[in-house]
Amino acid sequence: MERKSHLSITGLALRNWAIAQVQDSLAVGVLWLIGLRIVGVRFSFLWAALAALLGIVPHFGPILGLIGPFLTAGIASRDWRHPLGVLIVYLVIATVDGFLIQPYIMRRTAKVPVWASILAPIALGILWPFWGIFLAPPLLAVVYGHKAHSAR
Repeated sequence: MERKSHLSITGLALRNWAIAQVQDSLAVGVLWLIGLRIVGVRFSFLWAALAALLGIVPHFGPILGLIGPFLTAGIASRDWRHPLGVLIVYLVIATVDGFLIQPYIMRRTAKVPVWASILAPIALGILWPFWGIFLAPPLLAVVYGHKAHSAR
């Protein structure tokens, strides 16, 4: 009975983490759309939708979402200002998402404290370079899911 309880708690925690990831990705997509329109990048809706889809992949998706708009801005404008504008949009979105949006959504949906969602990827990234960063968010959701269940 206890094993099933742990599995169901883990499943619920991972489901809540996945929901939080989707919500965060949608928020990031909206920010990309606004930023790319301000900078004047062609196909901004396409790039914003792609950034939202890629945003589901922790830590690496946002970087992959940068490539398309950056190249489009550079090729279409043939100057350095538009690609620089895309990089600035990326930096603003990464900062706002990393320090405000994602911790808020993780706290609300997956019950992960803000401090943990900021520090755990850094700590796990130092201990286990690639996989620590990649697995930190779902691991946090599972740990805090079990912690919330045991507190009941």
